[in-house]
Amino acid sequence: MQILIDMFYSVITNFPLMVALASMAIAQAVKIVYYYFKDGEVDFIHVIEAGGMPSAHSAMVSSLSVSIGLTYGWNSPAFAICLIFSLVVMYDAMGVRRAASKQAFILNKIVDEIYITGKDKIEKLKEIMGHSPLEVVIGLILGILLAFIMYALIYVMI
Repeated sequence: MQILIDMFYSVITNFPLMVALASMAIAQAVKIVYYYFKDGEVDFIHVIEAGGMPSAHSAMVSSLSVSIGLTYGWNSPAFAICLIFSLVVMYDAMGVRRAASKQAFILNKIVDEIYITGKDKIEKLKEIMGHSPLEVVIGLILGILLAFIMYALIYVMI
């Protein structure tokens, strides 16, 4: 039992992990506020859907990288690995996933035209899978800021 308690304590006191998870949760919460001002209604679906403003993936990986840099050093192998991982995730969010979104949009238009009679039904593809460059940059900035703020709150001000 003590081993489980020690493991749980180790996980919840892992600063980079907690910062990354908090950044993702905050970015998802920001989506609700952003889309409220954009669309004029509260829609909690934005919390669980892929894509949107800001990129929660970018916020999570950028805060993870910064928190690793702050705790283990900017020249540590852990920071280097995390930084490369973060760049790949953000590139994928803007590139591959965004291209897939555009293809899904076009395919759905084709499906609409083919099945305009309504006799046959075909499931449409999900169109919002990727992020615009602005969504990724805002997520990146949010993640970096949250990592520095949480570091200051936990390590500097105590």
